Amino acid sequence: MQLMAAGDSTAAVQLTIGADMVNGHAIAHGGYVFMLADTAFACACNGRGPVTVAAGADITFIAPAREGDVLVATAAERISYGRSGIYDVTVRRGEEVIAEFRGRSRAIG
Repeated sequence: MQLMAAGDSTAAVQLTIGADMVNGHAIAHGGYVFMLADTAFACACNGRGPVTVAAGADITFIAPAREGDVLVATAAERISYGRSGIYDVTVRRGEEVIAEFRGRSRAIG
């Protein structure tokens, strides 16, 4: 993975799907797509203040990724309240949406 950009409550992370990341159906294992989205989420929610961790997250897989695909996850804060926040992450292959992820954060610092 490569951090492409990070700002105030935003981030973009890129990952190229390798041969060791695909399952028996020749599509990227969902865990790698989740890992990419979760990493963008972590970078976005730790971009401006105290140490922040995930309180929960879920993902919806929209389309399969395949070996050689370059995926980019872009994360943005939707709202923060007290020590908590909600972040949305979109994973794309080019312009095509591969997955949508929503993370819930909690500052612990």
